Amino acid sequence: MKVLAAMSGGVDSAVAAARAVDAGHEVVGVHLALSRMPGTLRTGSRGCCTIEDSRDAWRACERLGIPFYTWDFSERFKEDVVDDFVAEYAAGRTPNPCMRCNERIKFAALLEKALALGFDAVCTGHYAKVVRTESGTLELHRAADWAKDQSYVLGVLTAEQLEHSMFPLADTPSKDLVRAEAAERGLSVAAKPDSHDICFIPDGDTRGWLAERIEMTEGDILDTEGNRLGSHPGAHAFTVGQRKGLNIGRPAPDGRPRFVLEVRPKDNTVVVGPKEMLAVDRVTGIRPSWAGAPLPEDATGDWFDCHLQVRAHGDPVPARARVQREAGAVTWVLELDEPLRGVAPGQTAVLYQGSRVLGQATIDTAVNAARAT
Repeated sequence: MKVLAAMSGGVDSAVAAARAVDAGHEVVGVHLALSRMPGTLRTGSRGCCTIEDSRDAWRACERLGIPFYTWDFSERFKEDVVDDFVAEYAAGRTPNPCMRCNERIKFAALLEKALALGFDAVCTGHYAKVVRTESGTLELHRAADWAKDQSYVLGVLTAEQLEHSMFPLADTPSKDLVRAEAAERGLSVAAKPDSHDICFIPDGDTRGWLAERIEMTEGDILDTEGNRLGSHPGAHAFTVGQRKGLNIGRPAPDGRPRFVLEVRPKDNTVVVGPKEMLAVDRVTGIRPSWAGAPLPEDATGDWFDCHLQVRAHGDPVPARARVQREAGAVTWVLELDEPLRGVAPGQTAVLYQGSRVLGQATIDTAVNAARAT
């Protein structure tokens, strides 16, 4: 097969490309230039799309003896990921930019261009697995190493995208083995630290970054009864579950800390309360998609058992879900067996059955059923 290897400049993508070469595929490496600031360099282990990363990707391809290219996707990245991130925060939601990047850049724009150029598949260093069933349909599953499993951020992939996706690290038991393999192959990235945080906010100061792009206006901090407790510099800088930075000034009557329960951008208020009020057991998701073939319940609207995960490395909780169709809109309704804390609108709800990823939806509402009545 003719394979396009997406080279981030890290150890995972380098080893994934090496394994694709070993498998006898015709491999070409490509690094995506996503930033319009070419002078940006890595700060510690933050970020993933810097000049340093581009050079590391080039060195890895040279070592593997495969062609290397850099493709400029900066305009598409700004529109589909960065601008979306700002718009979601402005609407009072907490987005996941990595999900949007996988959905709209790595497995939409990149795959679209790869197929147009005659490639059969895109290879990445994600820890996840594509399984073909006896009936011939494709499913997305967790990787062998649950500690490094990245199936959550791939929950946005469609059946067609899975058909052209290759994840050579799927069955690797640990990241240490990947680093050891990279060292044996003479890849200079063998000991390179993992990237983390949001790549386009390399210093990790999300609030400061947003303050430069969203007009911040002072507003009220309220308790659940509507009493004013203090003020904030701008509701957009807060997220559900946040404890630090409230600056209320006086403790709660019971002396316990308070957390952000709700962000209301329309009236620029932040609602706070005790930790137990963060627990939710009913979630609705908008813009749902199936990772592979949908379950039969998609057509019937019947309930089905699943596990819900709302963070990349969060613990899945048992739940039941159903597809709801009203007035032309499709939503997922979930009832959780165990309450989850700190679930915010805008986060991604990924559903599992065992190791299989069923699909995902963007959280629209998250409530405690008992408290809502």
